[in-house]
Amino acid sequence: MLTLTKKAGYGLIALSYLASRPERVLSARRIAGQFGVPRALLMNVMKQLAAAGYVESVRGARGGYRLARRPDQISIADAVATLEGPPRLGECLLGDGRRSDCACRVADKCPIADPVHQVQERIQGVLKSVTLEQIARGSAFGRRGRREHDDVAETADLSR
Repeated sequence: MLTLTKKAGYGLIALSYLASRPERVLSARRIAGQFGVPRALLMNVMKQLAAAGYVESVRGARGGYRLARRPDQISIADAVATLEGPPRLGECLLGDGRRSDCACRVADKCPIADPVHQVQERIQGVLKSVTLEQIARGSAFGRRGRREHDDVAETADLSR
């Protein structure tokens, strides 16, 4: 079914962590250590996000990453699409819910095509409506943010 890849999940974790600390430059090592994600994969994700203009890389001994855009200008849909392409419910759908040219033999007579397309459009709409700012604040979908990691993150030395 519709599942985020690890790559997209790690990217959203890193982006939300950066958004919750806008005044800080954070290394991929620190983010990976904080959340227990593979550093090599996270570094590749961060490079991809930097190339797309979501984060900027800061070089030097205290280098790392920071957001390049305001968190309220980054939707979950855009971030996920950057890392893995738009989510699709079926082969006959493009990320925006339109039909694509597909090899499905029943595409022209398919009884579920229109309902599936409508579901796809709604999912895409929800993903576009949720911003990184909402996730960092914990206000997406009315939930409170998870901030248990703050104490550890502020005191842990992950520079080794």
